[in-house]
Amino acid sequence: MDRRFRLRDDEQFRRVRREGRPWSHLLLVLCSLPNGLEYSRFGFSVSKRVGKAVLRNRVKRLLREAARSRQALVEPGYDVVFIARKPIGDADYRQVDRAVEQLLAQAGLLRA
Repeated sequence: MDRRFRLRDDEQFRRVRREGRPWSHLLLVLCSLPNGLEYSRFGFSVSKRVGKAVLRNRVKRLLREAARSRQALVEPGYDVVFIARKPIGDADYRQVDRAVEQLLAQAGLLRA
């Protein structure tokens, strides 16, 4: 995923969590907030509760790929943060991809 489409600053994550609207799934939580830009940006948060560093990095890679594959279908102008829940450590790519798709659809961020 291109660097400009990623949330990197801790304050950006905090703002989306504080002011954004959440949607939840067994594996993930999605928070979104309008950003006033012509494109959407994505952030990924995987805490130590999910597992050790190797597992957390694997989960982040799965989430990035699932979001990247749907990036063209996401409405522009939103900051989106995916927060991993503990059960995601046992999930494979298909399950993570399906969870990302369901949450984006619930949030109304997928174009028709």
